[in-house]
Amino acid sequence: MLDGSGVADPLSVVEMISRSTAVAKAVLLLLLVFSMVSWAIILTKFFVFRRARKEDQMFLKIFSKSDSLTNIYNFCKEMKFSPIARVFLAGYHELYVYKEMGGSPSKAGRDQQLSLTKKDLKGISLALNKSTNHEVEKLGHRLDFLATTGSTAPFIGLFGTVWGIMHAFRLIGVQGSASIGGVAPGIAEALIATAAGLVAAIPAVVFFNYLNSRIHGFNHRMEDFSDDFIYMVEKDFMSESEDRMRVEEL
Repeated sequence: MLDGSGVADPLSVVEMISRSTAVAKAVLLLLLVFSMVSWAIILTKFFVFRRARKEDQMFLKIFSKSDSLTNIYNFCKEMKFSPIARVFLAGYHELYVYKEMGGSPSKAGRDQQLSLTKKDLKGISLALNKSTNHEVEKLGHRLDFLATTGSTAPFIGLFGTVWGIMHAFRLIGVQGSASIGGVAPGIAEALIATAAGLVAAIPAVVFFNYLNSRIHGFNHRMEDFSDDFIYMVEKDFMSESEDRMRVEEL
């Protein structure tokens, strides 16, 4: 298409895509799907992580101030996003298993002791660790798609570019003209696939690393809470039973 000065107007991106081969269009469509799914995962994780962090802070505030496991238990049951609250529930349920050994955690606070042994404490610790690992796995769910997009999208785009260049040179052979004016449009159309691959891959890699760093932060906080929970159980629910064992031994 010529302008008033007789110089051809440059083709727009949409026009170049519309003139691309079926293979190039399929590559662009695939990259578009990769990009859309990646952004859906990124935005969902942002929302979930923000709510999880907020609820974690609320739970830790209640946990540090409350002397009753019942109050903490009833409070954290309403939290749908807090990983630390679910770790607490796992430890609480494991502790509840030993209710017939000297008391019930559903009624226990600082004023009521359970007859726990070190073996029981080990079981509670294992339950906390399993819950922590499960929560980390949930937080990282579908992040592998971002890694896949970041590693494969540039190569998919490169394939589209190579295919487009092959098509351009085939047309040159058919037309018998190798002028820059004849080659440039086909090369430009082919390079769109490479650009699309980078557009899909770069955000996926950036946010994959960022979200993984957030997950590491959640993991560290859950591990710290597990240590605090074990210390609380050992201090409040084992001291009396250990003193009783020492008296019996004497």
